[in-house]
Amino acid sequence: MKKLTKIATVIIAASAILVGCGKSNSSSSSSSASSKAVSGKITIVGSTALQPLVEKAAENFQTDNSKVSITVQGGGSGTGLSQVQSGAVTIGNSDIFAQQSDGITASKLKDNQVAVVGMAPVVNKDVGVTNLTMKQLREIFTGKITNWKDVGGKDQSIVLINRAEGSGTRATFETNVMNGETAAKSQEQDSNGTVQKMVAETPGAISYLAFSYVTSSVQALSLDGVKPTDANVTTNKWKIWSYEHMYTKGTPNAATKAFLDYMKSDKVQKSLVKELGYISISKMKVQKDANNKVTDVK
Repeated sequence: MKKLTKIATVIIAASAILVGCGKSNSSSSSSSASSKAVSGKITIVGSTALQPLVEKAAENFQTDNSKVSITVQGGGSGTGLSQVQSGAVTIGNSDIFAQQSDGITASKLKDNQVAVVGMAPVVNKDVGVTNLTMKQLREIFTGKITNWKDVGGKDQSIVLINRAEGSGTRATFETNVMNGETAAKSQEQDSNGTVQKMVAETPGAISYLAFSYVTSSVQALSLDGVKPTDANVTTNKWKIWSYEHMYTKGTPNAATKAFLDYMKSDKVQKSLVKELGYISISKMKVQKDANNKVTDVK
């Protein structure tokens, strides 16, 4: 009996070792397969509105795909579109459709829509205004209204801060606010981050930002009583919004395709998109085309 007990003990111990080794090898193989699945270099340039999402997604993607190197830079939508068209970068990020940018042949580029971004007019917190009509906002940017007291705020000069030419954020703002009118001359900045800082620090300042850059350091304005919220964007009740595009030229390489698939995956769309202040396309109740025509989602 003692002899049988010893034999059974040896068999159980050996089985445990084999199972343990099997798990270890399986885990190691899985990890190794993940890191070897794709490899290569991806260079991404363009929209500063989309930049925070792509940077964080790239960081997470590279953790699981160590043989892929991803570089993400801003520069504006115009830069992203022109550089991906020329082949200088792998992906061009844009807040606007390629068809809306001069000098771009949209048929040569592949559009990957990865999120929606709302944009809001923002002011220095001391101007004393939280709501404007769309007409008032337009007249401020055309220079017809130059003092905050004329729209219920302080007796203080309005300081316009616009985005640079080629900015997709500017194009979206002009399309949805300016109604074909030309903005007054003002200082221009080439990134959401710089605009956020300047509005926060400049008395009387007004500009506009992607929702992902609207923080407690500035005052976001309602328009005609409608607040700039994700829920209002999804129904087009809040009209200043656009898709976030990641354009490629021709057939993307394996690493680029894998990253774009990751950007559209539940891991990004159901958590990271919302966490960083964007809206998943799946949440939209309306859709918009390159001519800015809005229709209900079918």
